[in-house]
Amino acid sequence: MFAGIITDVTNRLFDLSGIWWFLALILVIAFFDSVIPVVPSETLVIMGGIAASQHQYSVLLVILLGAVGAFLGDNTAYALGNLARPWFERRAEARPKFGKRLEWAKEQIAVRGGMLLITARFIPGGRTALTLSSGITRQPRRWFFGWITAAVLIWATYAAMLGYIGGKAAKDNHTAAFMIAFGTALGVNAVIELVRHFRKPKSAPV
Repeated sequence: MFAGIITDVTNRLFDLSGIWWFLALILVIAFFDSVIPVVPSETLVIMGGIAASQHQYSVLLVILLGAVGAFLGDNTAYALGNLARPWFERRAEARPKFGKRLEWAKEQIAVRGGMLLITARFIPGGRTALTLSSGITRQPRRWFFGWITAAVLIWATYAAMLGYIGGKAAKDNHTAAFMIAFGTALGVNAVIELVRHFRKPKSAPV
């Protein structure tokens, strides 16, 4: 029964992915996923990659739209963090302990932030927290743009190519293609999370 549900859902998604506006949907969902981390952008990029493997459109277009949407979303999160910065700074002045934590976060992002921005892109919720924090702690905008550009290109290429390769391997079996690609994505995300856990920096001040 469960297998039947998965097959039905993936077939419906694949049918949708063949419609022209699905490409626009990839951009929109990738944007909102950067700001509201419950939106499944990676799933749509993977489905776009599977559709591209069936020659419905170019995989490069899927990568481009996913990356552009994610770039715009990450910069929106940065801007929201920057807007909230005065409140955080006032709170830091009123509460020294909070101020120490804020300063610690600023230092951690400045020292490790570039690679953190890339790895966080593969962790649901992590990317939003880090991009907001970059705005709150006043990280240089040019520095942020550069690392986010690299992060979204790596992420979009990775997700789209997982779908593309899975689609080529499974041919007309859309469910198998999706399970191969999505299962690999979950495995990679789990490895990234484990590595991040064991390489945690010194704890924030209490």
